[in-house]
Amino acid sequence: MTIRHLNHCGCSRRDFLRKGLYGVGVTAGLPLLLSRTTEALTAEALLGTSMEANPERILVVVELSGGNDGLNTVVPFGNDEYYRVRPNIGIRESDAIKIEDDFGLHPSMVGFERLYKDGMMGVVHGCGYDNPSLSHFSSMGFWHTGVPNGGEPLGWLGRLADGAYDHDAQGNMIVNIGTRQSLAVQARNHQPLVFNDPRSFRRVGSEAEKEAIEAMNPTSPDNPALDFLSATATNAVESSEFVRQAAAGYNTPIDYGIGGLSAQLRRVAALVNAEMPTRLYYVSYQGNSFDTHVHQADPHARLLTYTADAVRGFVEDLKRIGRVDDVAIMMFTEFGRRVEENASLGTDHGTATPMFVVGSGVRGGLHGRHPSLTDLDDGNLKMTTDFRRVYATMIEKWLGVHDSASILKGSFESLPLFT
Repeated sequence: MTIRHLNHCGCSRRDFLRKGLYGVGVTAGLPLLLSRTTEALTAEALLGTSMEANPERILVVVELSGGNDGLNTVVPFGNDEYYRVRPNIGIRESDAIKIEDDFGLHPSMVGFERLYKDGMMGVVHGCGYDNPSLSHFSSMGFWHTGVPNGGEPLGWLGRLADGAYDHDAQGNMIVNIGTRQSLAVQARNHQPLVFNDPRSFRRVGSEAEKEAIEAMNPTSPDNPALDFLSATATNAVESSEFVRQAAAGYNTPIDYGIGGLSAQLRRVAALVNAEMPTRLYYVSYQGNSFDTHVHQADPHARLLTYTADAVRGFVEDLKRIGRVDDVAIMMFTEFGRRVEENASLGTDHGTATPMFVVGSGVRGGLHGRHPSLTDLDDGNLKMTTDFRRVYATMIEKWLGVHDSASILKGSFESLPLFT
């Protein structure tokens, strides 16, 4: 399947811009587009250059929103302190899925067991950043931008797209599957496609966005900046049709389990199978799903089942369509939980947390140093791996973009996560 030219919609230029730009989320970045000069727009559209060394490779980022409890996900059953501070909610050694001498996975993560044992999953201990925030909004923003406490307006994936891929209005380097666009994919020169249900791939623009386009006089025949937006709108219409056709025509016998993540990853597989040119996909849980303050055991077990089953199904589907060697998956959450359980049989906002990387080229196993359970920072784990080292690894070692320092606004040593 290829993207077809669909600009003959039987509507005026004004209506076409509305349908194209408002319909598929292009206006999410409209203020950035409008802030640039006509010369800059034209140069970026025509003169972009690609820095990627591995143009066939794809990165899928999975956000575990709400603050996943890392200690009950990757269980340190060999550490007696774990059971002392979690006498009620700690995962018993006999129940954990043993992956190393002193560590195991939560018993609900059967889907991850095979991935780990097949050497396709790397677990990075103790990921975080200096001076951590316990606020969902602030901490997630830091992970989204890759610049903690920096006030950065663009996402790390957006900056990656800007720096690595051609600035071409016809390209769709970023797809964000969800009900709204993540800050992580906010770019200056690339407009992500944002949708949840492919069948209703439409978005209603805000009044401010409508007024901004109206102010540019869409009926004028000579407006280079508007021509750029028009090309973007054309691409938006074409892309929305492509997404709907790819999703509708995709049938797979693979079981992804249940839950929202399973549907999102199935849609990613459909687009990969249809040879969408996208290199960066972003999926996430809705709301603060992993925010387990009260009676954590059952909801956390369900969420981990959904996650492990969906990711395992996605990998199996990629094998089936012959694309497993082209895709790597990175999973993160905005923070972990406090070491000690609370009085409500849950856990409160914490700091350091494990990250997961999955793929056929991954060097499986545990990476980094697990944080101490006794040498704490006000009851919280001390970070042992800066999360931007994982980002730098995905940028340089997987995607083959060799300037992660400019993208991440700092130099971070990569990890041996790939063979």
